[in-house]
Amino acid sequence: MKTILVSYRVSDRDRSLTFYTTLGYLEVGRVDVETAELVMLRLPDESSVSLELVCRPSGGPISGESGFDHLAIEVDDLVRTRARLVAGGLKPTPIGHPGGPDGPTTCFVTDPDGYRIELVQWPDGSKGGMTEADFD
Repeated sequence: MKTILVSYRVSDRDRSLTFYTTLGYLEVGRVDVETAELVMLRLPDESSVSLELVCRPSGGPISGESGFDHLAIEVDDLVRTRARLVAGGLKPTPIGHPGGPDGPTTCFVTDPDGYRIELVQWPDGSKGGMTEADFD
């Protein structure tokens, strides 16, 4: 088994699509279903959809208080990525080192509905991602 995608319900499809394409996602396609409009997205290095935006126009605004905490995205160069986002009008947090000086560097950016996205750059020499070995 493997995780296929994350699906976010969004208040305004176009506003959210602008945010996520500025973040770096590419639109793969759209699906209109009876009660919702779906937009399928992937990151440039991904071969398949990894994020689905679900807009239910009759559902009203989203509050971001669903219990969901954040989505984490690995980046190659956090300083450059953060600068690109700032230039695109987004407001990422300052870069931090939550695991100490030898751990990953991170920052967060919040989407129009209040969902937080963590951008993570792993230290040089790290394989990236977390595995069981990180918790032994």
